[in-house]
Amino acid sequence: MSSRSTIEAYKAYTYRRKVMFFTLTLGLMAMVFVSLSVGSSQVNLSDAFAALLGRSDDVTSTILWRIRLPRIIGAVLAGWGLAMGGVAMQCILHNPLASPYTLGVSQGAAFGAAVALVILGLGPSGKNESFLAGLPWGVSMFAFLGAFASTWLILFLSQRRRLSPEAIVLSGVALSALATSGTMMIQYFASDIEVASIVFWTFGDVGRASWNELLLMVLSIVPASLFFLLNRWNMNALAAGDDVAKSLGVNAERLRKMSLIIAALIAAVAVATFGVIGFVGLVAPHITRRLVGGDHRHLLPQSCVVGALILLCADTAARSVMAPIVLPVGIVTSFMGAPLFLYLLMKGGYGKS
Repeated sequence: MSSRSTIEAYKAYTYRRKVMFFTLTLGLMAMVFVSLSVGSSQVNLSDAFAALLGRSDDVTSTILWRIRLPRIIGAVLAGWGLAMGGVAMQCILHNPLASPYTLGVSQGAAFGAAVALVILGLGPSGKNESFLAGLPWGVSMFAFLGAFASTWLILFLSQRRRLSPEAIVLSGVALSALATSGTMMIQYFASDIEVASIVFWTFGDVGRASWNELLLMVLSIVPASLFFLLNRWNMNALAAGDDVAKSLGVNAERLRKMSLIIAALIAAVAVATFGVIGFVGLVAPHITRRLVGGDHRHLLPQSCVVGALILLCADTAARSVMAPIVLPVGIVTSFMGAPLFLYLLMKGGYGKS
């Protein structure tokens, strides 16, 4: 193949992926407007636009600004962060089953929340008389600490014992089981109200975040996105193997460690804010890989858009399927992600590039 034809083929390759990115972004924007008008209180698009511009009645404005818009933004941010974490973990561990959910980050956050709700008395049972009860975002803070502890244990095992990528995933599964057992033990000794609080928290609900928590998510997701975008070429090299990465001047060990920490912490922020939302970090990268291939220049940003789109669609369905009852979005994503998880186990590898 001549150099001219190679250049033309590369331009066509890049053009197709740009078109796909534009299509996915357009689909996400369209889903945002659909989600604004869907719910127990029907709001048409013209009223939604009027409310966004401050030209509607107080009831419609309250519904959109205090309920639906934070929920939509929360779904987009959480889906973006979980998908980004999934792409990074699958790349650095060379394992298609790696994700914040399968590495125990979500289960660690659930354990931290259970400790805060029951042992530290931050739940609604009336025992919250300690100074910790006055802390802002108390349960979310301890959920974040639980997720961070899971991440630290995985890093400790991988550094001290030089575990292989497959062994790291298996250690994450073991930590997930350990954290789940701890949560169940706490539930066994908790009151009925405390058990209900733990169960509700573990369901996952993007409607629980305030504007301040959404701002915190933005402040954490934006720097993480910049880090991964700046290292997209290095991630391509790392995906080809450590030897290839080192031959190209990439510090594979440092990149793997930094990427795992940042990906896990972003997932921890999302889980600590909204509760356990499973399988988005696993599903989004594989769907995107089928669409645009394994080049992280395209895979990383488009997986984030796909993750945001998946979670927003799941939350919209959760609000509309049994309206006026609102289902926790974690239930919907688990129903959607579990079949794909089993499919990946049977296939035993990545999707087509």
